[in-house]
Amino acid sequence: MEEQTQGLRNPGEMENGTEPCGEECASEAQETTVTEGAAKIAFPSANEVFYNPVQEFNRDLTCAVITEFARVHLAAKGIQIKVPGEKDVQKVVVDLSEQEEKNAELKEGANLAPEDQPRTAAVGEICEEGLRVLEGLAASGLRSIRFAREVPGLQSVVANDASARAVDLICRNVQLNGVAHLVHPRQADARMLMYQHQKLSERFDVIDLDPYGSPAPFLDAAVQAVSEGGLLCVTCTDMAVLAGNSGETCYSKYGAMALKSRACHEMALRIVLHSLDLRANCYQRFVVPLLSVSADFYVRVFVRVFTGQAKVKASARVKFSAACGPPVAPECEHCGQRHQLGGPLWAEPIHDLDFVGRVLEAVSTNPGRFHTAERIRGVLSVITEELPDVPLYYTLDQLSSTIRCSTPSLLQLRSALLHAGFRVSLSHACKNAVKTDAPSSALWDIMRCWEKECPVKRERLSETSPAFRILSVEPRLQANFTIREDANPSSRQRGLKRFQANPEANWGPRPRARPGGKVAGGAMEERRRLHQNKRKEPAEDPVQRAARLKTFPCKRFKEGTCQHGDQCCYSHSSPAPEDTADVAPGDRPETPYQNPPGPGMANGPGVD
Repeated sequence: MEEQTQGLRNPGEMENGTEPCGEECASEAQETTVTEGAAKIAFPSANEVFYNPVQEFNRDLTCAVITEFARVHLAAKGIQIKVPGEKDVQKVVVDLSEQEEKNAELKEGANLAPEDQPRTAAVGEICEEGLRVLEGLAASGLRSIRFAREVPGLQSVVANDASARAVDLICRNVQLNGVAHLVHPRQADARMLMYQHQKLSERFDVIDLDPYGSPAPFLDAAVQAVSEGGLLCVTCTDMAVLAGNSGETCYSKYGAMALKSRACHEMALRIVLHSLDLRANCYQRFVVPLLSVSADFYVRVFVRVFTGQAKVKASARVKFSAACGPPVAPECEHCGQRHQLGGPLWAEPIHDLDFVGRVLEAVSTNPGRFHTAERIRGVLSVITEELPDVPLYYTLDQLSSTIRCSTPSLLQLRSALLHAGFRVSLSHACKNAVKTDAPSSALWDIMRCWEKECPVKRERLSETSPAFRILSVEPRLQANFTIREDANPSSRQRGLKRFQANPEANWGPRPRARPGGKVAGGAMEERRRLHQNKRKEPAEDPVQRAARLKTFPCKRFKEGTCQHGDQCCYSHSSPAPEDTADVAPGDRPETPYQNPPGPGMANGPGVD
């Protein structure tokens, strides 16, 4: 990834759906050129918010997924795709082991007539029977240009944005990359554009939505504009809403209540999948998840959309009758706390493991294709190890903090579950997550056994606390914490990269673009600096802290129990008799915090 800054005219505004600014832009404005993958884009330096290097993983993964989708989609039509780098890798493998078969195949191919040669689709070429792709919120057009330059088997790519200046910028970037034959810029409201493509013959095979914030306003149009069995890619960056900080807002946008929990990231994925399926059901359609990823500050889902009345009815998990709730009491049988109700959620598997395996194999055999191939390989490897039929997960720190005990190692807890005869796996959404089919009663028995090895001081626990109620019950299952070999999954043994470190300052979701592309300048940087850690008190000088503590009398010294002597951080001075004797309470001098003593006043407790 490379960046260059140069002076160009007429910078474009890149915020989706924003009207052009009425002010005239500077004749010579700074623009930044960024190279990512096979694409090179230019955008105003003032609106650098619309290039986030952290999202490169998102774009790389999307290119990998669409490539495998194109391979499957075109194989049914007898068309093979050519991916850059794959041919060389396959040639090395064949040359080492199957040279004779290779030579025979070459001879047979030479004898075939031109019309009998297998049809192929290469990167950068128009495939008449290929995929029709829509990027509804294109901004600078980077994603669409990368599709055109990196994904084979495309018929066309529509790069749409509601901003006229953004579309001008897309046009320049399309010309800069020489993909005008594939990428077609379009200025329109993304919802209206998708509503205009509801006819079967006009639907898109792939729709990519990556808005700033929630994609909820676009989902209804998207499930109608995607073709039968087409691919719908959706990104949600409003994780505060999906993580339970505002349950009412989540319900209004996605039709589900989110809860604050340690499993909020997977819950967010299941809420988005349920919302997509609910909107598709209105039109006798349903979704089939291919891949669902929680990464960094967003969630990303890839689903296929099909039509079928029977499957739509099955989405409710009932058969023409009302569903029955689980037989639970108002309070938890283990901790005594009241249950919290969230959802509804997507309860089926959130990945197609066969498809995930195809993407993983393609990325592993061609690692030079993507800059973030190492992380893609790590995330997809963990996904293939997840238990597909176990929704949500526990976390080690959550289990330990509930009963106020030390935290067992991941291998110890996984080994105990395996010894007890249960299945267990990791989760790509959380580093210390544990997915298991063990019932909660068995899991708490294991934690009770762990607490016996690392006892908790029961006298410090309140009788109404969850820890006291859980530990007051003797475990019926005797846990075995001996480490098993199969407790350490393959992805963990190989040390694959799942989570990336913060790559830069102010890492995370960027703010909205400013109208007219005005440069932030030093004032914005100063504001960011002042707001950084604004809820934390600044570090206090140790000398000043020691002097401040000496102004407070030592309570234990008054009781005669202080054992620190001169090393005590509080004052051991006794008040002078003349300062306190025969003085009415109302006539006593004020404390030094309100009226510091004047020169010559006798020193006493709390006086500097």
